[in-house]
Amino acid sequence: QLKLVESGGGLVQPGGSLRLSCAASGFTLEDYAIGWFRQAPGKEREGVSCISSSGVRANYADYVKGRFTISRDNAENTVYLQMNSLKPEDTAVYYCAAIGPCRTSGTILEVTARFGSWGQGTQVTVSS
Repeated sequence: QLKLVESGGGLVQPGGSLRLSCAASGFTLEDYAIGWFRQAPGKEREGVSCISSSGVRANYADYVKGRFTISRDNAENTVYLQMNSLKPEDTAVYYCAAIGPCRTSGTILEVTARFGSWGQGTQVTVSS
């Protein structure tokens, strides 16, 4: 079973920061492009950011551009999402997944998970 485990979420005040981690087990993370997704209550899961297998290229949804940074450390088999200047609208469960093609289209990120299963995700709550 290919497994990605998300961690690093929590409760933070508006304007605060969190660093999410996506750790791989059962496969070599370096072989895959990885995306971060989020799902808020009552909303569809949406793409937030993605990074190529090499880490050279990255894309972001317009809403998070300039605030979030995706990175990866293939030696540690981990992908990160640094989230700064957090807003209440960022409140959601955040998931990572191996992905297919990823591109910006207007203000959104067009990206789909390569496999059908999702982990538990990590809860991010931005509230004062």
